Amino acid sequence: MTFLKSKWVLWIILVLAIIGGGYWFFMRSNSASYQFVTVTQGSITETVSVTGNTTPTKSVSLGFQNTGTIAHIYHTLGDHVSAGEVIAELNTANLSAVLQQARASLAVAEANLASLMAGTRQEQLTIDQNAVTQSQMALINAVANAYAVSDGAVHTNVDQFFTNPRTSIATLTFIVPDAMLANKVAQDRIALEPVLTDWSEQVSSPSFSGSDPMAVATQTVQNIAQVSTFLNDVAAVLVKTPLSGSLLATTLATYQSSIATARTNVASALTTLTSAKTALVSAEGALALAKAGSTPESIAAQQAQVEQAQAGVASAEANLQGSQIVAPMSGMVTQQDAKIGQLASSGMPLVSIIGNGGFEVDAGVSETDVGKLAVGDTATMTLDAFPNESFVGSVFYIAPAQTNTQGVISYQIKISFNKVDPRLKSGLTTNIDIQTKHNENVLILPQYAILQNDNGTFVETLVGKAMTTSPITLGIQDQKGNVEILSGVTLGEHVINIGLKKQ
Repeated sequence: MTFLKSKWVLWIILVLAIIGGGYWFFMRSNSASYQFVTVTQGSITETVSVTGNTTPTKSVSLGFQNTGTIAHIYHTLGDHVSAGEVIAELNTANLSAVLQQARASLAVAEANLASLMAGTRQEQLTIDQNAVTQSQMALINAVANAYAVSDGAVHTNVDQFFTNPRTSIATLTFIVPDAMLANKVAQDRIALEPVLTDWSEQVSSPSFSGSDPMAVATQTVQNIAQVSTFLNDVAAVLVKTPLSGSLLATTLATYQSSIATARTNVASALTTLTSAKTALVSAEGALALAKAGSTPESIAAQQAQVEQAQAGVASAEANLQGSQIVAPMSGMVTQQDAKIGQLASSGMPLVSIIGNGGFEVDAGVSETDVGKLAVGDTATMTLDAFPNESFVGSVFYIAPAQTNTQGVISYQIKISFNKVDPRLKSGLTTNIDIQTKHNENVLILPQYAILQNDNGTFVETLVGKAMTTSPITLGIQDQKGNVEILSGVTLGEHVINIGLKKQ
C-alpha cells in the first residue's frame, strides 16, 4: 500500500515538472519572438533619381530667308565656324543690282534735296537740262547695248547647244534626263527668236535715237528678263545632264563656261540699263524741281523721297543678307544639306550648328518628385559612355508646365555640368541622382521598422511583455531606406522590427 502511494506521488511530481517546463519554454519562446531596431542619430540625404540625355547648351538650325539657287558653299559638315561667317550663299546677281539701284536712288534723292535747299539759278537749269539730255542718250545706248549682249548670249553662246535654233523646231543637241525641263528650254528658245527679231529692228531703226527712252527701257527690261530666264534654264539643264557618248566632259565644261559667260554679260547689261534708267529719272526730277523752285512744300516732299530711298536701301540690303546663311554663333557645323545648284526654299532648314558652350542634360521628373526639386540642387551623374566615372552638376531649370507623353505626366528639368568636358557628345544617356535635402543630427529608423495604415504612421514597442503602438512623424527618406523621425521616438529607444516580426 505504501509502495502504491509512493508511485502516485512520483507520477504527480513528473506531471507538474512537465507542465512547468512547458510553461517556461512557452514564455521564453514568446518573449523571443520579436527582433528590435534601435533609434539612431546621424545625417540623412533625400535624393531624386532620373535618367536623361546630354544636349548642347546652344544649337540652331538655319536656312535661307529668300528662295533661290545655291551658288556657293563655304563650310561643310564638321567645320568650325565663327559668329558672322557666311556658310552658304544664293545667286545674288539680281539682288546686288537691286541694291545698287537703291543706293543710286538714295544718292540722287539726297543730291536733289541739297539742290533744293541751295536754291535754283539759271546756270543750274541749263546744267539740269543738259543732264537730262545726256541721261536720255545714255539710256538709249544702254538699250542698244542690252540688245547686243542678249543677241550674242542667245545666238552665239547658246545656239551651239541647239539644232535648228532659229526655227520653230529648235531642239537640244544632247539628251537631258529631265524631259519636261528640256522641252521648256526648247520652247523658250523658239519664243525668243521673234523677240530678238523685233528688238533688232527697233534698235536699228533711224528713229530709234529719238524714241521715248523710258518706254524703250521698260520694254528692254522685259526682254532681258525673258533672256535671263532662258539662260538660267539652260544652266539648269547642263547641271542635270550626265556625261555620255554624245556629251563628253570637255564639251560639257565648254558649254557650262559659255552659259556662265552669257549670264554674266546679260546681268551686267541689266545693271547698266537699270543705272541709266535711274539716272534719267533722277535728272528729270532734278530739272522739274529746279523749274518749280524751292518751296517749303517741295523741300518737304524731297525729304520724304530721301527717306523712301533710305528705306529702299535698307530693304535691298535685308534681301541680300537673306540670301546668305550666316553663323549666329561660334561652333561646329553638324548638318549641311545645302548643295550648289540646288533650289532652296525660304525657311527650309539646311544647316545646323552646335555652339562651343558645352553640353547640359535634359531629363523628365515625375509629378510625385518634382515638388522636391529646386533650382540649384546638386546632381551627381554617371554616363553609360564613361563607366566608373562620376560627373557633378546642378539643376538650373525646372519647367513650369507639364509634358504629357501617352498619358504620363512629367516635368522637364535641365542640369548643367560643373566642368566642361571635351569628350561629351549630344544624346548620351545620363543617370542622375539629385540631392534635394540634407539634415544633420536627426533621429533615424529604417523604413521596415515603421507601420503605415489608414490611421497614420506608427512604431511598435514592448512595455513589459505587452506590445504597444506609438504614433510618429516622418521627415525625409534616403535611397537606402532610412527615414528621418521628427517626433514619437527617442534616441536609443528599441522598436519592434516589423519587417521581421513573426506572424
